[in-house]
Amino acid sequence: MILLVYVDDIILVCTSESLLTSFIDSLKSEFSMKDLGPLHYFLGIEATLDYSAHKLLLTQNKYSIDILRKHDMLGCKPCKTPVGSGPRVSAYDGDPLKDAASYRSLVGGLQYLTLTRPDISFVVNYVSQFMHSPTDIHLQLAKCILRYIKKGFLGQGITLSSGNCSELTAYCDSDWAGCLDTIKSTSGYCVFVGGNLVSWSSKKQHTISRSSTEVEYIGLANAAAKILWLSYLFEELSIYLSLPCRLYCDNLGASSLTANPIFHARTKHIEVDYHMIRELLLVF
Repeated sequence: MILLVYVDDIILVCTSESLLTSFIDSLKSEFSMKDLGPLHYFLGIEATLDYSAHKLLLTQNKYSIDILRKHDMLGCKPCKTPVGSGPRVSAYDGDPLKDAASYRSLVGGLQYLTLTRPDISFVVNYVSQFMHSPTDIHLQLAKCILRYIKKGFLGQGITLSSGNCSELTAYCDSDWAGCLDTIKSTSGYCVFVGGNLVSWSSKKQHTISRSSTEVEYIGLANAAAKILWLSYLFEELSIYLSLPCRLYCDNLGASSLTANPIFHARTKHIEVDYHMIRELLLVF
């Protein structure tokens, strides 16, 4: 049995129907609670179970519509992509907004939407970097995300299928000095378990990197840390992964750096924390 608690909301998963019923009765005898039956809605996330295909679809359709309505974008013109292909926007572009709270509310709402929409994770992280002093240009970027959501993508989400849960695979990538103002880079990763996407992130790095190899190497270390955390979680759930887990990177320099135990002059400045991936490679 697995019990997930968030404040006063609970999800119960069990392999035995009788044990599940008994446990719910025990909870009712101690606490005032209501059994809502099979999972349909949890923290704004809609769950649709296809019993025949053994699939679970997680969406935020109602939440998406509420965001569009709140910001008067239900009748907006749809957009095919969440962000344009032009040059990056600076924090100093455009005129300051008179109502910065509205922008922060919009971006905050979009951040919660990334729980089931990994396709907007990068651009939501992008517009989140202007929360301190948003301008009209930044507002246009945020509204472009709403237009993208409006274009027939309201029902999209994460599909979880039954299968082999012992295989964990991850992919990571990074840009180099993508931020115009800080010259910092952005790293992203996605983690799959048995073909199901279970974790993803797009985040600006804390340090300024002096080469694309260093950027990708730091991205590798961040993805490896997430893999480690998931492996510990699965172990507690009695799900044992087949080792080694696979982590893919498209930078040959970073891949070579993980396998080379020698600190070259060009890599001495890299923080020791990021060299943890070398130890992992040696262990497995």
